[in-house]
Formats: sequence, structure tokens, C-alpha cells
Amino acid sequence: MARETCKELVQVNIGWLRQALALVGQMDDETFSTSPPGLAPHRVGSHLRHVLEFYQCFLDGLASSRVDYDARKRDESIERRRQSATTGIRSIVSRLEEVSSFEEDWELDVRMEDANEDVYLTSSVGRELQALSSHTIHHFALIAITLRVHGLEVDPDFGMSPSTLRYQAARLVLTHA
Repeated sequence: MARETCKELVQVNIGWLRQALALVGQMDDETFSTSPPGLAPHRVGSHLRHVLEFYQCFLDGLASSRVDYDARKRDESIERRRQSATTGIRSIVSRLEEVSSFEEDWELDVRMEDANEDVYLTSSVGRELQALSSHTIHHFALIAITLRVHGLEVDPDFGMSPSTLRYQAARLVLTHA
């Protein structure tokens, strides 16, 4: 059962990244890399870079079972050029597809964010995949706002949690019943 859950979590994360890939293809480099008026420092590219680097830290830490999300490379080319972001997304999707064979309860040590010392907490592959999913949705919501302020139309479901979408759908059904 744990393998199926892990596979499902991997597929959810891959789904988010594929949404990002499609969205990046719908804008130009200027929209991708600049802040809209009144929304500095928010840029689509910087949010996407941040998300991708969290996935990279997770994937890089699997070999040693030690994940450090503060060890991000902060590669500015990813936030400035859509082509670099696209390459990064595809690379992470490919690497995630390899993770689907791991056990969900495989323990990992995860470095506490902003810890002054090397303080690690116990987690698992499944928990980290869930955290990455939530983190990605959060930043996608910020990307959606940024794009709307830029004047671009964004799918209203982009950046919305699946549980929120289910709740809204259920309420819609109840109000029309």
C-alpha cells in the first residue's frame, strides 16, 4: 500500500510541474521575469525557481537520506529565462519519476529551516512529497496573482488546493440542488 501512496504523491507533484510547464509556455520572457506594477519583488520566474529548487534539494538529499532545503543553488537563470525554467522542470519531472519506486515511509532527516546549527528532524519520503505539493500550490497561487496583475488571464483553478476545489464544487452542487 505504501508504494501506491508514494506513486500517487509523485504523480500529484509531477502534475503540478506539468501545469507550470504549460503556463510558462503561455508567456514571454518579460512577463516571466519582471514584477508587475505595485507587486515588487514578486515575479513568476522567482517563485518558480524557488519551487524547483525545493524539489532539487529533496531529490539531491535522497541518496544520503538527508534533505536540506536551505541548500538551494538560487540559480538566477531559472528565474530570468523561460527556457532555463522549462529545462529545470523537465529535469525534475524525470527525476521524480524515478522516485516513485521508493517507500513512502522511508525515513529522511530534514534540516530545520534557518537553524543556526545542523539540526535535523525525522521525516519520510511520503511526508516530504506532501509538503512539496503544498509548497508548490502556495507559490502557484502567488504566480497566479502576479500574472493577473500583469494582465494575463489565468485558469481560476491554478494555485488552488485540491481540497478547496472539492469544497467549492460540493457547495456549488448544494446551492443548485
